[in-house]
Amino acid sequence: MAEHHCMVDALPTPHALRDAVPLSDATQGTVERARADIREILHGADRRWLVVVGPCSVHDVDAAREYAAQLHALQQEVSSSLLLVMRVYVEKPRTRLGWTGLLHDPGLDGSGRVNDGLRIARALFEEINAMGLPVATEFVDPVVADYLQDLVAWSAIGARTVESPLHRQMASGLACPVGFKNSTSGDVTAAINGMISAGATHRVLTIDDDGRAAVRQTPGNPDTHLILRGGTRPNADRHSVHVASAAVARERLVPRVMIDCGHGNAGPSGAQTVVLEDIIRRVQGRNEDMTHVLGIMLESHLEEGRQLFVPGVPMRPGQSITDACVSLEDTRRLLRELARALG
Repeated sequence: MAEHHCMVDALPTPHALRDAVPLSDATQGTVERARADIREILHGADRRWLVVVGPCSVHDVDAAREYAAQLHALQQEVSSSLLLVMRVYVEKPRTRLGWTGLLHDPGLDGSGRVNDGLRIARALFEEINAMGLPVATEFVDPVVADYLQDLVAWSAIGARTVESPLHRQMASGLACPVGFKNSTSGDVTAAINGMISAGATHRVLTIDDDGRAAVRQTPGNPDTHLILRGGTRPNADRHSVHVASAAVARERLVPRVMIDCGHGNAGPSGAQTVVLEDIIRRVQGRNEDMTHVLGIMLESHLEEGRQLFVPGVPMRPGQSITDACVSLEDTRRLLRELARALG
């Protein structure tokens, strides 16, 4: 019988990577303050909105640094109404095939240098936090959380993994607030079930800080919320917000939702600006449905749109190679308008 032979590369232990890229005092302060602020937003003690904003995925570290510096400057302007957390996604889930992110393929060449990817990702998270700008990410592989979670203020469970028991168990052990997206069909039930599961304690097969296989008892995470990201149809409208917030309230969960301006809410044209402009009008109009909203997600980069990645062909700096993004210029305009509308 033919055997399947798999190549195995040893990874550093979580402890070794943290030693190589340690948590600075400035970064620890940023993470702790942001987590506390986000919890207060979730539970209604802080009237600001949470805004998770940044590139669909990070493939160019220099561009990510530049974007972070610009976003940090914007945070100073809007801090009385908005808490900005930079989206720094280094893993990409795929429906079929495609580039799986900076962490898994930092060279964009299929070489899969995960050791390098882990180090690059941790160093980038540290640098952005040290500026005073909190980091948000999605842990596609639960093992990655053991290497990076101490640098993360907020995390997402995506539409493709929201039904996964492993991701629900992971969320139950994370020290940061976690948003659960509705499924790709648009159904919120899986996300709500995920929030309930994440709130409970679990015994999880994992690795310890020294890389040994272990069983971890998670404490349960009380700081979870629902993200409306659309599906077969958008769900950023007033009726969808009411229905979703009522559904989570019935389960005695955080009764306010986050709206993802992209994905199924933006439609095939990727018109995130249209979605956010509608939200701003509803806030300005003091529409009752906006009282059930705690914040937004926005895919944004230095340059508008996206580019096709072709090996060997030079890429335009600051433009996405995955989903299309709103330009930094439009991001500034829209978030200033949202901040003014919230007052």
